[in-house]
Amino acid sequence: MAKTAVGLFKDSGAAEKAVRALESAGFAAGDIRVLSEPFDMPTSDALSTPRTDFEVALGRDLAAMGASEAHIATYVAGVRSGGVIVFATGPGDKADAAVGILNSNGAAGSGEVGGDVQLPGAARSVAAPDRDTTVLTGRSTSPAGGAQLFVW
Repeated sequence: MAKTAVGLFKDSGAAEKAVRALESAGFAAGDIRVLSEPFDMPTSDALSTPRTDFEVALGRDLAAMGASEAHIATYVAGVRSGGVIVFATGPGDKADAAVGILNSNGAAGSGEVGGDVQLPGAARSVAAPDRDTTVLTGRSTSPAGGAQLFVW
């Protein structure tokens, strides 16, 4: 069973610092994924919606990992506001350690479930809808906030 730690960072510099820390802790480059909104989103025609397509694809990826609708909305809003998501996948304790590494390197909270993301220096996004946190399957809560651990 795979576990993935997910951390949202305010910019690419902060995300890169976290990636270097993950690599120093023994994560292989193939176990780390960095995602931000592309600067250039080509359009195929006048009805093309590349930004929406990107956000829908990100939402699908997060849902496949077990993220709730509230987390998906919050992460998408964070990326839309210039944030960068770092994913670190590994077995058991290694993935648990990744949460600590991401948090110690400045991962912003995904906003408590039902809240909006807090990214210093980024525009505030619309709050994700309130959700019943007792029904979140596939997610392990990070006690300190910040990065989240998804089991899938």
